[in-house]
Amino acid sequence: MSTATSTPVGDPAALFRLDGQIALVTGASSGLGARFAQVLAAAGARVVLTARRDGRLKEVAEHCPGSLVVPCDVTLAEDRARLVSTVVEHFGRIDILVNNAGSSRVVRAEKEPPADFASLVDINLTSVFALSQLAGERMLAQGSGTIVNIASIYGMVASGTLPQAAYVASKGGVLNLTRELAAQWARRGVRVNAICPGWFRSELTAEMLDTESGRKWINQRTPMGREGTLDELDGALLYLASRASSYVTGIAIPVDGGYVAV
Repeated sequence: MSTATSTPVGDPAALFRLDGQIALVTGASSGLGARFAQVLAAAGARVVLTARRDGRLKEVAEHCPGSLVVPCDVTLAEDRARLVSTVVEHFGRIDILVNNAGSSRVVRAEKEPPADFASLVDINLTSVFALSQLAGERMLAQGSGTIVNIASIYGMVASGTLPQAAYVASKGGVLNLTRELAAQWARRGVRVNAICPGWFRSELTAEMLDTESGRKWINQRTPMGREGTLDELDGALLYLASRASSYVTGIAIPVDGGYVAV
């Protein structure tokens, strides 16, 4: 008895290639964002790196052949508009958007000023919507594109003893925004998905990971008993950014050592 397939089986690894694709990565000056930019470039994409720190962006660009550096504060409407128009003017299209820029703040909910709460939501959620809207318009016009939102395990569960109401609220919002944009744009060729990293080393997590007590707190709560290494996000990123996930939209992939499983 034969088994029919829709297309011949070729080289499965080719599904993850991004040759000729134009990828925009926010928060690309360090940490996860810098890694994401380099991974996309290694897979063949032409990468646009953006963040506020021009000098750091240029350092990352040295590892991304054919890349473009566009300094930008994603919380500013005029900067976002200039960013997208610059990408389109330079490359003629946007195929991939990685919304990675974000921030966090640890403070008990009863002590957090509403203005501080709002500013963090503006960085982590409002800017994600606004930039997705701008890039999405281009993608919808060309009939194709993929958006990868970098959320967090704390968009899926509470942080509890590490109090950060604004952060978890904003990341939870990113997840449902991901689902909503995916549902609205699915029939028009644009896919929207999210990655929910657990504990990985970055500027935002250095304070926890650089102390013995912080590492112990993380390891006790993570079934695999350790923090992640940046390369352990590569697979999820390439899967969602490439045609390997061509029939996938509106999902969130935890990459967390089992953190949200328990």
